Parts: sequence; C-alpha cells; structure tokens
Amino acid sequence: MMTAPDRPRPIAAARRLAAEAFGTFWLVVGGCGAAVLAAGGNVPGSIGLLGVALAFGLTVFTMAFAVGFISGGHFNPAVSVGLVVAGRFPARDLPGYIVAQLVGATLGAAVVALLASGQPGFDLAASGLAANGYGAHSPGGYSLTSAFVAEAVLTAGFLLVIVGATDSRSAAPFAALAIGLALTLIHLISIPITNTSVNPARSTGPALLVGGWALSQLWLFWIAPLSGAVVAGLASRWLFAHNRQDQSPGPISDMPIERMVDHDRRAEAAR
Repeated sequence: MMTAPDRPRPIAAARRLAAEAFGTFWLVVGGCGAAVLAAGGNVPGSIGLLGVALAFGLTVFTMAFAVGFISGGHFNPAVSVGLVVAGRFPARDLPGYIVAQLVGATLGAAVVALLASGQPGFDLAASGLAANGYGAHSPGGYSLTSAFVAEAVLTAGFLLVIVGATDSRSAAPFAALAIGLALTLIHLISIPITNTSVNPARSTGPALLVGGWALSQLWLFWIAPLSGAVVAGLASRWLFAHNRQDQSPGPISDMPIERMVDHDRRAEAAR
C-alpha cells in the first residue's frame, strides 16, 4: 500500500483542460499545417500524402509524451466520448474536455491560416484550410456514404487501439507509439476520401474559418466519428475485460514488459 507522500496527487482541472487545448492546438497546427503549407503540387519539395499522414501521427505521438500524463492525451471529442462509454473516463469531465479541444483546434486553424496568408494570392476559402468534406469536396470525389463509413469505422478502430494500448496489461512504454502510428495509418487510408477527420474538433477548427461548404458538411464529421467511438467503447468493455481466463496463450502476452522480465528471471532462478 502506498503511503500518503507516495500517492500521485490529482492534477488540477485547469491544467488538464489546458493540456487538452494545447494538444489539440498542436494536432491542428502540425497536421493541417503540413497539409496546407507543405503538401500540394505547387509546393517545392512537397511532402505529399505520406508526409501529411506522418505529420498527424507525430502530433499525437509527441503530445502523448508531453502532456498525456496531465490530461490523458485525448485531443479529440470522439476519443473522450468513446472512453466515457468504455468506462475509462468520467462523464462529468466530458463537457470541459470537448470545449477545451474545440478551443485548441480553432486557435490552431487560425495559426495555420495566418501562416498561409503570408503567401501572395492566398485565398482562405479557395484553399479549404485542409477542411474535411465529401462529394465535390472530397479529395477523391467520394460519396457521402463512403465518407460516413470511413469516418465511423476508422474512428472505431482508433478508439480500440487507444483502449488496448493503454490497458494496464499492455506494454505501456509503447502506447504513444501505437496510437501515433494508428493515426498515421488512418490518414493513409482516408485522406483521399474525406481529408481524414476521425476527430470532430480537428474538423470544426478549419470549418469555422472557411465557412460555406465546410460548415454545411461539418455535421458528418461529428456524427460519424462519435458513432464509431460509441460502438468501439461498448465493444471494448467486453474485448478488454480483465479476466484471467483470457490470458494470451501466444507469443504476445498480456503481461507488461517489466513484469515479463521479472517473470523470466524468477522462472530461471526456480530451475
């Protein structure tokens, strides 16, 4: 049992919300900024689709290490909702997290717009500011149905990776890497379909600045990710239930790395 000085002190609510706002701000500046400023055929040395996908993954990876220990590192209303459904996050904290994420995303989009405006002839509405869309505003011309399915399914997969990677039985040091790579993979799949959201805050920030079509299509990038997150949250209650009868029989154990090492040493000593 931990003594009083050993117990972790609760992080003040204001610091948790600030961490969520900053993490979401970083995600939009890094991800959308890469798409607007460093990708495209008219950009010298364009990073292309792969570069943008990596940029989004790196934002989550870096912020998970930088501020994840303060707020949990959601940076995404769909993740927060999914974790509430999964029983991993208190519902009472949900409204504050969503507001903080929206504030961070909007500020991030404003910074990207400010940077992009330094280029002669830049037009905010014409650029789209990496806003998400379907139909005529899908990078590949994909339909509303394709966009909805992609956003719902990929958000569900992302949530399951997050819940599994942060489970107490998982290899904790690799959680941030798994989550960041999962977001990179998601972008590789769906940038041509919707410009990739899986995050209502990331969609809202650019849409508020672009207006017009981006705002009119924003509903999909709330409903689809939240639907996928709820389904994944419910599924994770069963999939990641702590039951010793479900211990892995294969090469990937449910035992954290440090415990695996100690277990192997004890087994050697007993021989």
